[in-house]
Amino acid sequence: MLARAAPGAVVLLNTPRAVGEVWDSLPRQAQAAIVDKKLSLWAIDASGVARSQGLGGRVNTVLQTCFFAISGVLPREAAIAAIKESIAKTYGRRGADVVARNNAAVDAALAALHEVPVPDVVTAAAQVPALVPAGAPQFVRTVTAAMMAGHGDELPVSALPVDGTYPSGTTKYEKRNISDLVAVWDPGLCIQCGNCSFVCPHSVIRSTFYPESALDGAPDGFASAPLDARGLPDARFTLQVYGEDCTGCGLCVEACPVSAPADPAHKAINLGPASPQTTRRDVAFFETLPVVDRSRVDFGTVRGTQFLQPLFEFSLACAGCGETPYLRLLSQLFGDRLMVANATGCSSIYGGNLPTTPWTHNAAGQGPAWSNSLFEDNAEFGLGFRLAADQHLALARTRLESVRDLVGAELADEILAAPQRRESEYTAQRLRVAELKRRLAALPPSAAIADLLSVADHLVRRSVWIVGGDGWAYDIGSGGLDHVLASGRDVNVLVMDTEVYSNTGGQASKATPLGAVAKFAAAGKRVPKKDLALQAIAYGNVYVARVAMGADPQQTLRALREAEAYHGPSIVIAYSHCIAHGIEKDGQLLRNGMDQQYRAVATGYWPLLRYDPELRAAGGNPFLLDSPRPRLPLSAYMSKELRFRVLARTDPAAAERLAELAQQEIAQRWATYEEMAARGPERFPAVAASAATRPQRNGSD
Repeated sequence: MLARAAPGAVVLLNTPRAVGEVWDSLPRQAQAAIVDKKLSLWAIDASGVARSQGLGGRVNTVLQTCFFAISGVLPREAAIAAIKESIAKTYGRRGADVVARNNAAVDAALAALHEVPVPDVVTAAAQVPALVPAGAPQFVRTVTAAMMAGHGDELPVSALPVDGTYPSGTTKYEKRNISDLVAVWDPGLCIQCGNCSFVCPHSVIRSTFYPESALDGAPDGFASAPLDARGLPDARFTLQVYGEDCTGCGLCVEACPVSAPADPAHKAINLGPASPQTTRRDVAFFETLPVVDRSRVDFGTVRGTQFLQPLFEFSLACAGCGETPYLRLLSQLFGDRLMVANATGCSSIYGGNLPTTPWTHNAAGQGPAWSNSLFEDNAEFGLGFRLAADQHLALARTRLESVRDLVGAELADEILAAPQRRESEYTAQRLRVAELKRRLAALPPSAAIADLLSVADHLVRRSVWIVGGDGWAYDIGSGGLDHVLASGRDVNVLVMDTEVYSNTGGQASKATPLGAVAKFAAAGKRVPKKDLALQAIAYGNVYVARVAMGADPQQTLRALREAEAYHGPSIVIAYSHCIAHGIEKDGQLLRNGMDQQYRAVATGYWPLLRYDPELRAAGGNPFLLDSPRPRLPLSAYMSKELRFRVLARTDPAAAERLAELAQQEIAQRWATYEEMAARGPERFPAVAASAATRPQRNGSD
């Protein structure tokens, strides 16, 4: 920024440092530019001002005020009056309180703005630190870092990959340090439940256990506690926060079930001042600790899954995003077997945006395969993943049988007959395949051996997931999704339902609820939300689940595992709170996102359910209603979101009428679900007939 400053320009710096400390905190290059160009320097703790006025981390009003106060574009008094007029126009629909807080922030900004004295000489010795560490791969140091610094246009074409492929797992080098408040662990209060890392949208909270001897050489102050588990009396537990990647969203604090007896506001994890240097030191040591063996982890509990390494980390999604925790959980559960067909939307922006990607790999260099497709054809695109994997598996089995005697009949038979459902079975199969490849490499080359080597990894079962938002699943790609569910193939679908086109500006979709305000539904949505779950259940042979991790994390975990284990099509519809909903707590958007998920379930708006065709085959009722009867009025949910409240301000009569209709619609839908849970889907002839005529499993696997 200073490189582009004209001589005599005015510089505004947002910093928490006191005025007398600002100059000495600047690196030598910055001081030199300011002195040489005779720049005037102003400073303000905009983040602190915003928080003090109840705006959370939103500093736009504060910095806009400072800009007009020091730029001279308009007379100061006229500029401030115009800003407050703009505030009333912009935020008036959100309520008088929001307008008052922003107006107060304007006044507080003027009081906190100070000019920093600039000496005639450069006094700093510290240089600007490297953007990425010296130990990063060469491509990251030379290409990725240049893009991160905003100099991508200066790269020669020859520096870019000729085939368009970029290394994965590069968000770990993009230490943004965007929040001055980050998660801080209190080992003395922690019960090691795993809830905080389970809901963390950016995978910045990691847990592990290890022998006490592994702490030899730990830096002073490195936090650990005795592992609370039977059978490992000498093991230690650490919950590590990657503070430089933390966005300070606070969902972990909300999810923590433990409070200090003397101070209920203090939990086992809290938001505290960021300390990048200490964090960097502790993270470096944490990453030297032994990785927990996947075959020794309890996949059936929230706590157990959080000992698994996430292979989706540090995404650039909104702070407090409701989608990314589900993707991180997929990467933990299914690891390097995971294949993701991603529909264009938010997940394509935070999932594959240059210059970095959050999809990463384990120590062996193995990780999920991820590729993005369009809104309209992603389901078919993902079905292609399944068909290709099936063809690769068939070729691998045929070629293995043809060289059975050359590689050893016992090994070949074990590979071909190996069960692959439990993690210990996958581990054993990987070892067999590794031994197979070793033996093949020792044989004389041939076309059959080359074919087998090219597809041998497919002898370990692939987990194919088709992922996207409601704009894809309910609207633009709904025809393709229906086609894929009807195919009977072994594919899994994850719909991250934000109930609005989040990525393109907040347009209404068929998932937008009755009475909500969105673009193209400015007067409130006038028709109910489409019931995608019931549509899928009508096929009879599709595994269907509706989940909300903020309401029942254990049910979410169980549904994802059951969907993946089911031999046939499955769909999991996941409640994903979104910044477009207008959820706010203490001036911070999405801070109570998980609490809002709980309200969605408790009011009956989002009933948790599972439909498991395998239960029908066993003679049971396949429809399972996992949440109790509504125990809160719908207003307890709607009143917490701006998308409902704004209509009450602009058209109270319409808002009241739509709210009544929404409550009635919930009651009717709940009655349908309750009867299905009590009497079974045979109560509904269409479902029963469909189930009777469709195969329960897909035999192609």
